[in-house]
Amino acid sequence: MFIPLKDSSIRLSPPYITIAIILINICVFIYQSTLPPDALKSWIYSTGVVPNRLFDNGLIGLVSPFISSLFIHGGFLHLAGNMLYLWIFGDNIESTLGHGKFILFYLSAGIIATLCQIVIQPQADIPVIGASGAISGVLGAYLIRYPRARIQVFIWLILIIQRVWVPAAYVLGFWFLLQLSNGLGALTFQQQGGVAWFAHIGGFLAGIALLFTLEPYERKRIWKQLSRKY
Repeated sequence: MFIPLKDSSIRLSPPYITIAIILINICVFIYQSTLPPDALKSWIYSTGVVPNRLFDNGLIGLVSPFISSLFIHGGFLHLAGNMLYLWIFGDNIESTLGHGKFILFYLSAGIIATLCQIVIQPQADIPVIGASGAISGVLGAYLIRYPRARIQVFIWLILIIQRVWVPAAYVLGFWFLLQLSNGLGALTFQQQGGVAWFAHIGGFLAGIALLFTLEPYERKRIWKQLSRKY
């Protein structure tokens, strides 16, 4: 197992939007932690995306959960893991795209990720929640824009525990293959609930496509020049 700790990539501007998204997620989690169990379950079902209930509440009820679900988490570890990945990788993609386009990128990747999960399990009655799909989009964009960046990861395997620097292409490539194998395994055994593997897969691929669509030409030129030095 491994946990990313930091990366070597530079950024051209402060990550205001990344920080804001992290703070919103934390505030939402604090709020949901104050709800009693029954109220929490009802709230998650109303603000998350439930595949087999998509059209129960009209157009507004169809659209709004796709946004709100991106800021809801199933537990502290779910939140902490997502925010760690967003903090490490999100600032660089925000710097690449610019603040405004990063908002569009993040929400679009999250919505596409959720749609991918719905396509795979349209009859599921468990809410799709969490920032994982949107953050997967960030990882996909990072892989394309910074494949030669180095990621410091914390590795533990039985008695082997250490921190090492690994190329981003290896870390994120392995991450994607892990999501793909787990997703196919979930399909094979017809599993429902738990991790939304195909939201991760769809978000990752969406992030790559969105990067090519949204990245300003001038920033592409600058990053290509800088990437030769790092």
